[in-house]
Amino acid sequence: MFSVRLSTRFALALFLVDGVASAQTLSTVRTPPELGPAAGPVLDQQLTSLEREFVPAAEAMPEAKFNFAPTGGEFKGVKTFAQQVRHVASANYQFAAGIAGEKAPADLGGEDGPETLKTKAEIIAYLKGSFTYAHRAFAGIRTANATAAMPSPWGQGTTSRLALAAHTLTHASDHYGQMAVYLRLNGIIPPASRKQ
Repeated sequence: MFSVRLSTRFALALFLVDGVASAQTLSTVRTPPELGPAAGPVLDQQLTSLEREFVPAAEAMPEAKFNFAPTGGEFKGVKTFAQQVRHVASANYQFAAGIAGEKAPADLGGEDGPETLKTKAEIIAYLKGSFTYAHRAFAGIRTANATAAMPSPWGQGTTSRLALAAHTLTHASDHYGQMAVYLRLNGIIPPASRKQ
């Protein structure tokens, strides 16, 4: 199921790149760029869908297991569950700040997000804040600015708002798949996979 979600989101991102680029070309003929239609709502729907899977999955892991990491097999040296969540939240802030063209409103920390966030409640609050911020950034994506070159949030080269939005969706989806494995290894069915 995860690979279907990821490939569906990736296909959607590619479709949007083509569709927004085409719409951008049309908008320059028919509509001034500053009045171009919003591309953000379509992307925001995908972000909402992802958030509805990701946040409940993070919340499903008990506090006592939040620092769980598998140790057998090919899991040597992987992130803990808490690090997975902090990493995605930090990346959400970074990508959204890039889309908005501003400094991230929260501490990004290192590769695993801010080390100062220790408790489940702190990490979940940081995660939810990252999605709120990403929704705001996605809302600013217009057909007129979606594919325009802009500085990369990593400080090297250029990217586009659409590329950063697609990366937000695929990056978090990848980590959701890893978190689902961690949950199942602890006897927890991810909320999105439970029978309704």
